[in-house]
Amino acid sequence: MSIRSMFAVNAAKITGLVCRKLGRQGVTWAGKVALKLYPGILKELSSQVREKIIVVCGTNGKTTTNNMLCAALEAEGKKVVCNHTGSNMLNGVVAAFVLAAGPGGRIDADYACIEVDEASTKHVFPALQPDYMVLTNLFRDQLDRYGEIDITMNILEEMIRTVPSMKLIVNGDDALSAYLAMDSGNPWVSYGVPEPVVESGLHEIREGRFCKRCGERLSYRFYHFSQLGDYECPKCGFKRPAADFCASDVEVSDHIAFTVEDRRLEANYKGFYNVYNMLAAYAGVRTAGLTADRFAEMLKGFHPENGRMEQFKVNGADVVLNLAKNPAGFNQNIAAVMQDKRPKDLIILINDNAQDGRDISWLWDVDFDLLENETVWSITVSGIRCQDMRLRLKYVDIPSELIENVETAIDKKTREGTGNLYVLVNYTGLFGTRNILKKMEVNG
Repeated sequence: MSIRSMFAVNAAKITGLVCRKLGRQGVTWAGKVALKLYPGILKELSSQVREKIIVVCGTNGKTTTNNMLCAALEAEGKKVVCNHTGSNMLNGVVAAFVLAAGPGGRIDADYACIEVDEASTKHVFPALQPDYMVLTNLFRDQLDRYGEIDITMNILEEMIRTVPSMKLIVNGDDALSAYLAMDSGNPWVSYGVPEPVVESGLHEIREGRFCKRCGERLSYRFYHFSQLGDYECPKCGFKRPAADFCASDVEVSDHIAFTVEDRRLEANYKGFYNVYNMLAAYAGVRTAGLTADRFAEMLKGFHPENGRMEQFKVNGADVVLNLAKNPAGFNQNIAAVMQDKRPKDLIILINDNAQDGRDISWLWDVDFDLLENETVWSITVSGIRCQDMRLRLKYVDIPSELIENVETAIDKKTREGTGNLYVLVNYTGLFGTRNILKKMEVNG
């Protein structure tokens, strides 16, 4: 290790400590300081990983999949570097390594599990040179930041080709992800759910409805949600690949269960999308050459954090916090909420800061009309764009209460509501709302 590297690592650690003392997350600032002091720090530290580096990309499900993959590797006795908080741009990726390094600037890790923002792969891949890439899905997300989905696909295709030995682990039920894998020239495997599980009442925008190979409209035997399902091009023959890791006998109710490779996996989560998160993590472990013998046991103790179906107890009420940042993700959030047949209250927080995307027109592509149900006792809107959210609900004849301050809203609903509260927030509302809930939980 060079003196410069050691200095960068320790300066980053001090920065992270100061930020946390000030009540800030501190992760991205630690990475920013390290890069400023030593631009080559990521390449130097990542080269010390003894076995393999796995990256997780995709529009939805990255953080849960990445953290689950990390937990599965640790259950196999491996030491792992991981950006658990979901800070997935260059600064956050660098921070994961510098904060994991010892004072001498050395990394003691067998594996690295790194979630990477799709647009940031062009900054991360050249230094990281991953061995494996898990691709969860590709949906429309933040038009003013990413542009149309073709731009994201072009970035990913370019960066995948820069690491030709990197093996791809893709969601074969997503025509866009499958095409990217087939067209890349890289080795790849797929995972998927070959039979319909739940009847979707959603009227979603299907991003992958046209064949990326020839432009013909794809024919679907069924949809799971959005464009995920069993597809085939009637013109050129492009179709859903037979999954290497196939989920069968899927149960989705108050818990999730399915069978893969003759193993029955179960978890106490809601939402069909979590089947894909579990399956992606399992496929990642197996493709990396591990047995996954402890995967089922790991699931029993794995609790999603960082606002991914994270649970709190406030004023005696059960509170679930979840991120909802684009149409596909929000629709799956609503589906998960509606699986709970108990009376419930909802708080929806919408911001339009730079990291959220200034354009909130995507709200009109979400099926909020599904919330018109006798089990939903109240909906409260909060955040910078609370008026827009209230207007959106008005257009489907759903009344809502406006409380701009989310802490005030949570306090009111946990004291006066059903005792069962769901809080759905987009990106920049997540960290602050999570901190509020943690503080309220302790004080309560």
